[in-house]
Order: sequence, then structure tokens, then C-alpha cells
Amino acid sequence: MTSTLEKLEKGIAKLTIEVDSIKFDEGLNYSFNKNKSKFKLDGFRVGKAPRSLVEKMYGEQVLYEEAIDYLLPEAYTNAVREHELKVVSRPDVDIVQIGKGQNLIFTAVVTLKPEVTLGEYKRVEIEKVDTQITDEEINDEIEKAAEANSRLITVEDRPVKVGDVVTIDFEGFVDGVAFEGGCAEDYDLEIGSKMFIDTFEEQLVGKNIGDTVDVVVTFPENYTNDELAGKQAIFKVVINEITEKELPEIDDDFAQDVSDFDTLEEYKNDIRSTLEKAREENLVIEKENRVITKVVNNSTMDVPAVMIENQIDKLVHNFEIKIKQNGLTMEQYFSFTGQDMNYMRVNLRNQAEEQVKISLMLDAIVEKENITVTEEEFNERLEKIAESMKLNIDKVKEGLIGERKEEFEDEIKLQKAVELLVSNAVEV
Repeated sequence: MTSTLEKLEKGIAKLTIEVDSIKFDEGLNYSFNKNKSKFKLDGFRVGKAPRSLVEKMYGEQVLYEEAIDYLLPEAYTNAVREHELKVVSRPDVDIVQIGKGQNLIFTAVVTLKPEVTLGEYKRVEIEKVDTQITDEEINDEIEKAAEANSRLITVEDRPVKVGDVVTIDFEGFVDGVAFEGGCAEDYDLEIGSKMFIDTFEEQLVGKNIGDTVDVVVTFPENYTNDELAGKQAIFKVVINEITEKELPEIDDDFAQDVSDFDTLEEYKNDIRSTLEKAREENLVIEKENRVITKVVNNSTMDVPAVMIENQIDKLVHNFEIKIKQNGLTMEQYFSFTGQDMNYMRVNLRNQAEEQVKISLMLDAIVEKENITVTEEEFNERLEKIAESMKLNIDKVKEGLIGERKEEFEDEIKLQKAVELLVSNAVEV
């Protein structure tokens, strides 16, 4: 195998890779042996016809696809290693020459990892994190506890207001025709929760039990259902019941109900202690984030679009896993929120770009500082993982072989880079 490298526009490279005819014939043999049971020739049992007759009957092209799938990954990987390329995209492959008795020639266009010009990263000044717990924060926690211990009471002597939970029947119409999924009975809706599109909830404010309300809304242009996107709809809404949250009085009795303390003052002191402990635990993360943000802003890099798109893919995948744990599919989530995948990806773009920049910056630190991982450091991190997962360390080691071990070592290097930045930062 031979290969040549051509640098195209900034960050793009083109590999021209040539696989000799003998190796290509090996690929054709692999393809033939894998698929020979699919070829049927008169006079031969299934899978027993020779390759020469199969090629004559079906054409040698019938074996090309599997032969390419067999040969291309190894040839491409070897070429990338030969030219010491740091590739961040899938290769865009084009077959230049293919045929029996010929060398296989193909090109692979790839996006390369961008160069990072580091600015100041040692002695970076960051604002000191305030660890003081305020009375407002304590009161917020008490309000959350009160909210969690509230009860719903039926309201009969006033109209709907923001914060109420109304039980409604509704049916939606577009151009006078009811649409699928647009109706429900005895549905509980919190006014002000923004669970429904447009101004649906606001139009129920001021209405009374037993009222029938024509709620006029417009579906978003990017609504997941193309038949409804951008269209005006009228919902026939019947208000069956109005309930409101009744919060408990914040006093010593409340403290006794929600905690192990006898007085509100003791409860507040415990909340302060808990918040202070959490603040201390989060202090390291907060400091890391501030230093990393500062160093990224001090650095210069041109982030390829493909790296951002790949990171968005990861964020979407992680979000999908999260909502599945709550019993929702992506389709249901989009239906409830009036969003779609395009909307989600656009909103994740800035986050994804920032994460890519952080990764590139830390990689550059690792390289410049020649950060390595000792066997002791490797095992120490493994022990922490095993302890957190309540697994035997040997069991964890079994899962870290080959590329996964290299990935784990890279993660340790990145964390060491973060620790280096934090240890050299100056709080002002």
C-alpha cells in the first residue's frame, strides 16, 4: 500500500491511497467467500460455483462493495498513521480506480484537528468565589420545602389566576376540522407553566368554573407536525375545576414537620450548614470553570464545523438517554414542547462549540507541558472509579483494554491539565 498527502484549504487534507492488485484480489476473494451462497448457477449446488464463473455470470462488479469494505478501513488507517494526521471527521471516500488485475486507488478527504495558539494560561487571574451563604438562599430553600409540602384546595368563589391548576376538557380545530392529538378530558394544567403553546394558558386567566372558552393560538413555524406548523388553531376549552396551592405557615410547627428540629431557627441553621458544605464541594468545580473559561478566551483556534456537529450529536444522545429514564421518547418531548430536532440542535450549538474549544485547549496544554500518566496515577484513578461504582478494581481493568485504555489515559491527562491551570491561577 502506498499513499500521498495533499493539503487543501485550511484544515482539510486529501489522501490518495493505492492498494496493490494482489491485495485487491484478496479482497475480491473475501467478498466471494462471504457471499457465494447468494449466487445461483445451473449445474452447481448453492455456494459451490467457482469465482470465475460467478464473475462471468454476474460481472466482477458484484464483488466490489464487500471487497472495498474489507480493504478500505485498514488501508485508510495505515495512511493516516503514516502521515501522522489528527483526523476529526469521517473520511469522504471516492473510488478513483477499481478493476480485476488493477491496483485499487481511492481518495479520502478529511478534516484535521485545528492548531491552537495558547495565550496566557499560567498565573491567570480569576475572581474569587464567594462562599458566604446569604439569608435569601436559606429562605429559598425553606420556600422549596413549603412548596413540596403544599396541598391543593378547590376554588369555587373566584376566576382562574396564574399559579392555579385547572382541570379542563379541550379539543383543537384547524380550519374548522379537529386534528389528531388535539383533545383530552380532565387534563390538569398549571397556569403559567408554559406547558402549552403560544398564549393558551394566559387566555384561561379570569375565566370561571363551567366556562367554555375559545382559545386561539398559532403553532410555531418549526412545530414537529408539519400539517400544523405555522397554522392558527382554535381550542374549545371547558373549565371543570380550579385548584390552588395552599402553602403551610413557616413557623416552628413547619420546622418540626419537615425536619428533625424543634424550632425554625434550628432548621435554618441546619440549612445554612448544609449549603456551606455543598458550596465548599462545588468550589473546586467553580474555580475550574472560571480558569478554563479564561484560558479558552486567551487562546486562538478555528473550530471546524464538523467537530461542533459531532459534539451536538453527543449532547442530543445524552439528552435522549436522560428523558428515556423519565419514561419519555424524543417524539413525545418534541410534541409536548412544540420543538423539533432542528430547534434543539440550534440551541445546543453554542454549548457544543464551547465544549469543543475547551477540549482543544486542554489537548494543547497536555502537548505543550508534555503531560504523561504514570502507572500509579492510572491505578489511583481506577480505584476511585471502582469505589464509586462499587466494583472490584480488577473488573474495571478488564473493561479498559486497547483503545479504551488509551481513552482513559487521555482523560487523566486532560484532568491533570485542568489541575495545572487551577494550581497556577491567582484569585483576586
